[in-house]
Amino acid sequence: MKKFVLMHMGFEKPSTEDMAKWGEWFGSISGATVENIGFMGGREISADGVADLGWDRDSITGLSIVEAEDLDAAQAMAERCPFVTAIRVYELRAH
Repeated sequence: MKKFVLMHMGFEKPSTEDMAKWGEWFGSISGATVENIGFMGGREISADGVADLGWDRDSITGLSIVEAEDLDAAQAMAERCPFVTAIRVYELRAH
C-alpha cells in the first residue's frame, strides 16, 4: 500500500448536518486512515514578509493521511468527502 495525503480546502461555519456528514465520511475511511490533522490558523512566511492566514474558502483546513493501492483509489476516497471547496490528493514519498 502507498500513502497519500488528502488536503482539505476551504472553510465555512459547519451546521450540525455538515458535522454529521463529515463524521460519516471519516468513519467510512477509518480502515485506510493513518492520521487526521486539523489546522487552527497560521502564518505564511515569504520573501515579502509574514502574513496571518485567513480562515475562509481558500484556506487549507486540514489533512488526512491514508493508505491506498494507487492515486485512483485515493481519489475515490476523496470524491466521497463532503468537502467545502476542494480536496487535493498527493502521493507521499519517503525521504
